[in-house]
Amino acid sequence: MSQRPPSFFARHRMALLPLAVFALIAAMFWGGLGRDHETLPSPLVSKPVPEFSLPGLREGEPPLDSALLRAPGVKMVNIWASWCGPCRVEHPFLMQLKALGVPVYGINYKDSRANALRFLEEEGDPFAQVGADEKGRAAIEWGVYGVPESFVVDGQGRIAYKHVGPIQNDDLETKILPALRAAGWQG
Repeated sequence: MSQRPPSFFARHRMALLPLAVFALIAAMFWGGLGRDHETLPSPLVSKPVPEFSLPGLREGEPPLDSALLRAPGVKMVNIWASWCGPCRVEHPFLMQLKALGVPVYGINYKDSRANALRFLEEEGDPFAQVGADEKGRAAIEWGVYGVPESFVVDGQGRIAYKHVGPIQNDDLETKILPALRAAGWQG
């Protein structure tokens, strides 16, 4: 009985392996074309502000909680820290939002009270109110990947937009202000 010669694929399988790997990688890149790779998906967009309550950062400041952020009116929530370099980059843009009349609420993330207050004294204070999230629990409820992150909250207390990373360059004009207007801000 004669043995059949090996097939083309059996004889050249090692030579075809790099081609197969290339085809797999090309398919993965092809599948990613056309997607917005700067936007991280957030399951919280279109959902109510998460439940939380934080002590006020400043002396005598009332707690910052979900009830306040669910009150009528469009607002912005910014999660920041004094030790965060990108937070310093975006801070002038938060000051611009304040100047435009946007209520900006802060959640100070895993920071010492003294350092956070010194930061606001040196850089300016754009916040209507700031909650101290010393253990980072509230940031987890907000689905934060890292600081800074900002959220536009509509007049019904739902998260309308999430911005990951510092607000910089043209973000204010191309992303933040359009998101505020879409949420119903009249400024």
